[in-house]
Amino acid sequence: MPIPASEPTTPPPSVTIDDPADPRLSDYRDLTDVALRRVREPQEGLYIAESAKVIARALAAGHHPRSVLVQEKWLADIGGLLSAAGVVDVPVYVVSDRVAEQVTGYAVHRGALAAMHRPALRSVSEVVAGARTVLVLEDIVDHTNVGAAFRGAAGLGADAVLVTPRCADPLYRRSIRVSMGTVFQVPWTRLPEWPEAREQVHAAGLHIAALALAEEAVTLDAFAASRPPGVALVLGTEGDGLSRRALEAADTVVTIPMAGGVDSLNVAAASAVALWALR
Repeated sequence: MPIPASEPTTPPPSVTIDDPADPRLSDYRDLTDVALRRVREPQEGLYIAESAKVIARALAAGHHPRSVLVQEKWLADIGGLLSAAGVVDVPVYVVSDRVAEQVTGYAVHRGALAAMHRPALRSVSEVVAGARTVLVLEDIVDHTNVGAAFRGAAGLGADAVLVTPRCADPLYRRSIRVSMGTVFQVPWTRLPEWPEAREQVHAAGLHIAALALAEEAVTLDAFAASRPPGVALVLGTEGDGLSRRALEAADTVVTIPMAGGVDSLNVAAASAVALWALR
């Protein structure tokens, strides 16, 4: 993963920690407690980046770490990565495999974690300016699906992703990992509630296409054949699909024709199919 060019510097100094209860490791504690991390990370302005590849993507996107936790065998690699990015003012905590597992609550196989400062969210108008295809995720609460949707958005050419207020956090550790770090590659921000969200999307010149099962829906291939210049493709939560307010906000309801007695796809798979058709 390329890092922004800079003069190589001396890596930040490392500190070996043998006590899993050390307060300096508090940012990394109990990462398996999803409810706790959902509350704590946004409030403290932090998120956790896991693995050298993801940390590299975060640094390339201009994000800055508060600290790094690394296992001994990965120290040279992570030190070189931080040095290449010009990061010299953050502590690097070196721990054993045992301490890493006791602190985080799981076996850390990817070598390094970084507690990263969250960048301020940009406005909707800034994120979607000039966009041709935008993916909108409404109330998708599964972090795996959010990460997979971002990966599809990056790979299939979406210009931006917008997420609703109750959608799972794209910067949660699992979302980042499943996305392969593409949450740092695709511009994104949060929408307000409908119908204000509709006004902001329309102000950017985007046609709102809601992907849903409905009698009045047009097929995806028909919609793609005469697609508007700018499209905001809206997908809903895994169980109930799109909300009534999202459907009311839509300019067109679009459906993917299915076979074999299957009525719909997983939301991440559906978003990939729709983005490919609209490419």
